[in-house]
Amino acid sequence: MRKMILAAVAAATLVPTFATAQSYGEVRRDQREIRESRRDLDRARRYGDRGDVREARQELREDRREAREDWRDYRRTHGNLYRRPAYAGPRGYRYRPVSVGYRFAPEYYGRNYWVNDYQTYRLSRPAYGYQRWVRYGRDVVLVDTRNGRVAQVNNGFFY
Repeated sequence: MRKMILAAVAAATLVPTFATAQSYGEVRRDQREIRESRRDLDRARRYGDRGDVREARQELREDRREAREDWRDYRRTHGNLYRRPAYAGPRGYRYRPVSVGYRFAPEYYGRNYWVNDYQTYRLSRPAYGYQRWVRYGRDVVLVDTRNGRVAQVNNGFFY
């Protein structure tokens, strides 16, 4: 009897966790809301007063926060996607944290390190032909393949 009660309690606590997983439609909706909030902020800066600008900034901040929380919920419920085999870098590899503007050597953003299924990880679409999502240690980095410059960094992306 005790085992059945514990199993029921465990099931009741797990069900809401799975219900919070973010669907692809929710991601698109969040991105659309952020774009609309940015447009509203631009309009408020052009035509509104200080109060309008303040409200538009607050709305944009809230939309971004909501999108981040939704992504965190998705990542928490789909943890196995973010557990990858150990990273094996190119010869002489030693991890150093990178930031936007850092320049990678070409062997660091070769085909072996590309993250082709960026939608699965809820990453933004890279610019066609010029940028690639690349795995670098536990991080995911958006690299401009023409010159090796880093455009965006997601630290601690993989477990």
